[in-house]
Amino acid sequence: MEGSAAPRGRGTTVSIRAHLRALEALRPGRALALSASRLEIDLLPPLYEALRTLGPVERLAVVVECRGGEVNAARRIALLLHAFARRLTFLVPNRCESAGTVLALAAHEIVAGPMAVFSPIGPHFPAADGDDGPSAMSSEDFRPCWRRLRDGFGPERPEAREESLQRLCDNVFPTTLTALHRSTRELERIGGELLSLPHGARPREAHAEIVSTLLYGFDAPACALTADDLRRIGLPVVRDTALEAAARDAGCELRRLAEPESRRDEDDHWHDAVIATAEDAQRRLRRRDAPAGRWEPVP
Repeated sequence: MEGSAAPRGRGTTVSIRAHLRALEALRPGRALALSASRLEIDLLPPLYEALRTLGPVERLAVVVECRGGEVNAARRIALLLHAFARRLTFLVPNRCESAGTVLALAAHEIVAGPMAVFSPIGPHFPAADGDDGPSAMSSEDFRPCWRRLRDGFGPERPEAREESLQRLCDNVFPTTLTALHRSTRELERIGGELLSLPHGARPREAHAEIVSTLLYGFDAPACALTADDLRRIGLPVVRDTALEAAARDAGCELRRLAEPESRRDEDDHWHDAVIATAEDAQRRLRRRDAPAGRWEPVP
């Protein structure tokens, strides 16, 4: 591709704003960085202000760094991004896991290289504490368990099946199972909604199949999915070496600005989120005595 190469800091620190300007030089449109330990609703106000400074744009490239968070926050962030951009590209240099993978469903295009890490999207709830079993349970943990109970005993032994179900409920609160079911249904709905934003012409059944694969198609909820995994299940993942290199440099700077690299020791304050454009950059300061956090300019 033609365009300026991304600035590389060799012995010096290159600002995230400079990295975003380099991305904008590689492709028409604007660029934005969104880095967060957790996606949450509190990210919406600073993200909205950043998007307002850009104004409605034809193309928006978003460098995403995320390890998880709230599914409803991912939905609201996706809707907000689409309100300001006709075409949305996500650049994933490193981690885009859990709720981050849900957010990625809203992209017209995902540029992700060999180091990008995605994950399945199933919800997790606490199970019984103890040494004999897991402390958390996902939807894919419960579904095979119930299927084995149903198929193993069959209709001729309903009493054995009921006894096994009772043992399951002794270790997992019934309300937790209900909440797990409701959260899974919510993920199915939100996943289908986000896929329809860039791919409305695609049959709804295709959207449902992609979401179902991300929910139930992998053996472990912590499975580290690759860009190729997402491409195989039907997501618009592409390779672009110039954009990948520029996004990787921007990702390195984002990790320097936010946790864990911004924290000197366990008792120190830390930064857990960065929202930046080529014109302005903000990050959220966290302190033990101020859990809500405070947004401040990136120096």
